[in-house]
Amino acid sequence: MLTFPGQKENEQVLHVVHRHWFNLASHFFLLLVIFVIIFGGISFFLILFPEATDAGGKKVLVFIQNSFFLFMWLYSFMLWIDYYFDVWIITDERILNIEQKGLFIRTISEVHYSRIQDISTSVNGIIPTVLNFGDLLLQTASENERISFRQVGDPNGLKDEIMRLAKRDRLGL
Repeated sequence: MLTFPGQKENEQVLHVVHRHWFNLASHFFLLLVIFVIIFGGISFFLILFPEATDAGGKKVLVFIQNSFFLFMWLYSFMLWIDYYFDVWIITDERILNIEQKGLFIRTISEVHYSRIQDISTSVNGIIPTVLNFGDLLLQTASENERISFRQVGDPNGLKDEIMRLAKRDRLGL
């Protein structure tokens, strides 16, 4: 059974929702394209200017390549951190929205089902339609007016589940 800090005694976790895998894959694909373009450019540069491979030029080129590898690795790490730590926890009593921004900024908000006023979903595009992922937006009556589930799998199924839980909460079941 999954637990999290701040969980109430009899509260049960029903769903733990992350962004859809395609969101992460598309970011990594873009990173791969940039990688190929940069290294293709460096190779083309070496073909045009073979004198750049002398002793001094080789050191500069190795420094540039290593710096580029370091920035690519750091950016990949930040993409993974953002993907992995952005999470929505749906329990039988409330919804928690945990959003990671960078390495050291985390925002946690929660909404009880009695505060939910409106739920809408948005699936835009061919790939999101085929892979069944999109956005889910909760309008609430609380201080934090909106909670956005960005690029999650099966947004309509999640909407139906949240609506069922909100209805159950309003009826006092």
